[in-house]
Amino acid sequence: MFAMGDGSYRLSAAVCAMPASDADKLIAAGSGDCALLYIYLLRCGPAPDEELCRALGMDAGRLAAAAGKLRSLGLLATGAQRLPPAQELPQYTSEEVVRRTGEDPAFRGVLSEAERLLGHTLSGADTRALFGVYDYLGLPVDVIMELLHHCAEECRLKYGPGRVPTMKQIEKEAYVWANREILTFEQAEEYIRARAKLRDATDSLRRAFGIHDRPLSPTERKYIEGWLEQGFTQEALELAYDKTVTNTGQLKWNYMNKIIQSWHEKGLHSPEEIAQGDTPKRQAPARAGEQGRGGELERMKKIYDKVRRG
Repeated sequence: MFAMGDGSYRLSAAVCAMPASDADKLIAAGSGDCALLYIYLLRCGPAPDEELCRALGMDAGRLAAAAGKLRSLGLLATGAQRLPPAQELPQYTSEEVVRRTGEDPAFRGVLSEAERLLGHTLSGADTRALFGVYDYLGLPVDVIMELLHHCAEECRLKYGPGRVPTMKQIEKEAYVWANREILTFEQAEEYIRARAKLRDATDSLRRAFGIHDRPLSPTERKYIEGWLEQGFTQEALELAYDKTVTNTGQLKWNYMNKIIQSWHEKGLHSPEEIAQGDTPKRQAPARAGEQGRGGELERMKKIYDKVRRG
């Protein structure tokens, strides 16, 4: 309850305490849903989505958007709120996006940069998708700017100069960033550097695997990136390739993957580790009787040869 006197507002009852820095962030964010969710969690503690929707009068989309905004502000614990899949994006109306664009200079900056990079004015559908990345996923402005440039560069490298990503591709990559909780400029730069390193290693392995006249297929790229992310060195993967070709006469991805996963289960990820930990099992020594029989046969063979020669 609020009480008003002398032109001012004040709370009339005891309140839940919150850090002043949190209050400053919530005020600056200007999101009522975000502040309401924060206050509920502060007062009542964690709760299932269904209970939060019912208590706060929000649908699932509004709740997820509020949670995303809290996360981007650093006010929601990691893993406290799962991002929904892409098909559950809120259905923003054109009127709502136009109104919010007029009210929010930060999003206007994001929209302007997106149109500059893509080289055209965004359609209504694309503008709504971009607004969803900003509002629903809660990615900060500087992170979205990095995301846009990253998507443009990836498209150029993959398809050649002059090609630009679609908004669907940007939205898909935005979900990757949100789920990885890339929420600062520094985290975005670190992720981009790691992707560039992975891309270079993948291309080097493509050549090592004898693929020179075509790019990798999505399935082939997924195999290689998965192996690299498991911690295998390029030299170890080249050993697996050599073993595959030696045993089958050709590059068989499923066969090579079985070799690599068997090493992974043993914790072997480098040539040195593989050499020490993947040696073939030695055959058990022959039993004494078998040794005796083998020796006797060899002695008799020598005698037979001697007799035959006269």
